[in-house]
Amino acid sequence: MAMHAQMPSRRREIEDAASVLFRDRGYAATSIRDIARELDIRGASLYAHVASKEDVLWAIVDRTASRFERAADDAIADRSRAPDPIGRMTALVRGHVRVITEDVGAASVFISEWRSLGEMRRAAVLVRRDAYETQLRDVIADGVASGDFTMTDAAMTASYLLTALNGIATWYRPDGRLGADRIADHYVDLSLRTLTEDHR
Repeated sequence: MAMHAQMPSRRREIEDAASVLFRDRGYAATSIRDIARELDIRGASLYAHVASKEDVLWAIVDRTASRFERAADDAIADRSRAPDPIGRMTALVRGHVRVITEDVGAASVFISEWRSLGEMRRAAVLVRRDAYETQLRDVIADGVASGDFTMTDAAMTASYLLTALNGIATWYRPDGRLGADRIADHYVDLSLRTLTEDHR
């Protein structure tokens, strides 16, 4: 029996439409009415699926944060494929690039608009971002300790690499000159050069 792909739920359609608008216009400049217009439904109908515009932003941010966390956990946990710091860093970078390029709209909103959340949700995201960065920092520190990476400040280098990686969300296009895999190749190369070459 043929299986049909499951149609996206109305809630996911709302989140996807909001991702495009939040990315293009910014969260503050987008209204619930704008999102409803994008979906060709009445603004009042949207409230049958979401409680507020912030709830839509939270759903996008929470889902994307979870995807980044799963990618990092997978990169670090699989020691058979990535037993050393270089292998784990390679897997971390590839995972980060994959999350961004698979849903660049949601990734862009997560990176640039999470500060628009209310205080409690913003604090929760900050905790998760810090934990994610700590994973990267720990791999860098392990590499310095093992001699795989040159001596460096792990916290500052992790921040530098994440800033570079997150920048992909500002320019990546699925129909662009380079595909996602080639972009990942380049960013792995650049990240490892940063960590292994003596720039003094």
